[in-house]
Amino acid sequence: MTMIDPRAPLPEQVERQSKIIDALVRRASQQKDVGPSAYRAFQSAIDLQQQVAAQTLELESARYERERTRKALVEALASMEEGFALFTDGRLNICNELFQELLPDISTKVVPQLELKLYFELMATSRFLVSTNRKLLNVSDELEAAGASDPAMSIVAELLRDRWYQLSVQKTSPENTVLLLTEITTLVQHNRREKEHLIDQQEDYLQAVFQNMSAGVCTFSAEGQVMMHNGRFGAILGVPLSAFQPGTPVQSLMGYMTHRNLIEDSVLAQMEAWRQEMVNKGSLSRRVLHGADRVLDVYANVLPDGHFLVELKDVTLEARSTELLENRVMERTAELTHANEQLTAQYEEKARVEEELRISKERAEAAVSSKTRFLAAASHDLLQPINAAKLLISTLEETTRETRFLPMVERLGGAFASAEYLLHSLLDISRLESADPDMVSPSDVNLGTIMMGVKSDQMLLAEQKSVQLDVVPSSVFVRSDPVYLLRSVQNLVVNAIQYTNVGGRVLFGCRRKGDKIVLEVWDTGIGIRRKDQARIFDEFTRAENVPIGSGVGLGLSVVDRACRLLGHRLSVRSKPGLGSVFSIEMDIVHDAAPVAAQHIPVRELEADSVDHIVVVIENDADVLYGTTQWLQQWGASVLSASSTHQAVEFVKDMGMAPDIILADYQLDGADTGIRAISEIRAMTGAQVPAILVTADRSETVRRTGEQNNISVMTKPADLLRLRGLIEWKISSNKPPANPSGQIKQEV
Repeated sequence: MTMIDPRAPLPEQVERQSKIIDALVRRASQQKDVGPSAYRAFQSAIDLQQQVAAQTLELESARYERERTRKALVEALASMEEGFALFTDGRLNICNELFQELLPDISTKVVPQLELKLYFELMATSRFLVSTNRKLLNVSDELEAAGASDPAMSIVAELLRDRWYQLSVQKTSPENTVLLLTEITTLVQHNRREKEHLIDQQEDYLQAVFQNMSAGVCTFSAEGQVMMHNGRFGAILGVPLSAFQPGTPVQSLMGYMTHRNLIEDSVLAQMEAWRQEMVNKGSLSRRVLHGADRVLDVYANVLPDGHFLVELKDVTLEARSTELLENRVMERTAELTHANEQLTAQYEEKARVEEELRISKERAEAAVSSKTRFLAAASHDLLQPINAAKLLISTLEETTRETRFLPMVERLGGAFASAEYLLHSLLDISRLESADPDMVSPSDVNLGTIMMGVKSDQMLLAEQKSVQLDVVPSSVFVRSDPVYLLRSVQNLVVNAIQYTNVGGRVLFGCRRKGDKIVLEVWDTGIGIRRKDQARIFDEFTRAENVPIGSGVGLGLSVVDRACRLLGHRLSVRSKPGLGSVFSIEMDIVHDAAPVAAQHIPVRELEADSVDHIVVVIENDADVLYGTTQWLQQWGASVLSASSTHQAVEFVKDMGMAPDIILADYQLDGADTGIRAISEIRAMTGAQVPAILVTADRSETVRRTGEQNNISVMTKPADLLRLRGLIEWKISSNKPPANPSGQIKQEV
């Protein structure tokens, strides 16, 4: 068991050890024989006493050093030029004399262990403190919320006799808070002097600006007395300085100006209303007359202290300019009104004329539409009798071949051919002028087929005129409409043959020109003068050197319209007496699929007898009669029908498929040749060859014929080509699907 508590204070341990040693000494003197335990106890006591003595010496040394350090700290704080205080755990630990004596009436209460919060409360109640820039009672709460790393809190305090201090409060650790007082009186006074100097400078500057303003400015007190004004204010009003001094009531000023007729009496009557408006709204703006010929703008504004500021501007020139401008505007408005009335009248007249033009246009369009419809109907109705007449004339030629009437019939055929050519040209021009999109159907066309067909068709005409006709073969494909391209090349070749003398030559072929192909028709004819080359493409126009009776001038017009519609470039080169070259430039189609030519050379297919069974379907009695007579004269057996029903009945009665079918496209009502051909093929079970002979030249009919394996020939038909086509169709037809040739009986 320990006899001394090591946690007890050191003096208490020393006193306790002395008592233990005394007790041991007395016990030892009373006993003669000291045992080992007593000796050990005595020895321990001696050691403990030595340790206590050493610790006592160290404690005294530490106490001395602490007092010496504290004294040095106090001396250092006393030598500081700033007030300093250290609060530990919220209580005053140490401070210097400057901090303690800053506020004399609370200096006796600034003692150690003073709470920080209480210090700020004492400071706030000091009669030596004039003001601070923040509430002192809130500083303690803000410090408790602040951390040791937060910036110092600054308080500026004004003391009596214009003394200024800055109190910096910094929490250096969770336990310690440092307050530092720094006198800033010199800095504040210097800044004040600088500020006053700047204010003086600004005042001088503002005064200079105020006096040199173009507008007149004057301030009045709330009672309406002059306080301050610039020279411009009096100059604008025309009031001398003697009558316009500070303290002058505004009523006196107004009376002075009224007495000298500077303002009207009506202005005085409105003064009270103006004052009330300025009080209610805070501002006032008016334009008034001043004197005989001056205009002033008056602006008044209420100031925060109840005074009011009045600004005057001389706007006489502006008012005069505005008045002049308004007068000019009125004059200009009157002129514009008059002009507008004239324009309105002109517009009404224009509207009337436009309405008349619209009505005329509608009538013209109706006339064109009527003409288009008429020609569409006439193209069928006119071509039907022509086709019938051609068939009858051809039959008549064969009948009178060995008689004296043959020359007369041949002349009749020639005259009729001229009428047919003229009618074709007129119909072509009408179709090309119409807006029907079905008139032109561009596709990939083989120029070789076109040129060989033209040569075959016009060879007889060339032989009759003793003109050599040659063609340079070509296999180029172009993008064009096959019907109108064929028609254009035919017209150019016919034109070349017609105007070439006996023994001359006509040659046509193609030349490449980059991605273009140029089809050229050369002749050694009479040529065309330069002045005529630009007008030969007009309707009913011929060159001056053309003999009378050699045409009406429609062929080249058809070519020109067709080329413009197809996007082809048509040109001519010619010299009188040497011949002409007509050219058509077209786009080449490089990847077109080759198509076998189906043009049949007419002269090679002529035969003495046509021993075939032919079904002819035609709703026009004359055409039906003429076709029947023409075929029978060749030796054909003809079944003549005017409708699909009649043709089917004839074939059914015959009991076998015919060799070929010739049918018109448009029959009576909704009946068509396509329907008739399809029903005969279906009934016989054979792909009977068929030819549509129609006046309808539309692309729709041509495509329908191609889709049904039906050849299409336009009316009036070229009889030689028709005969050749019949022979070619029959010879190239495959064996029928029903070898027996018998018609299948219906159940």
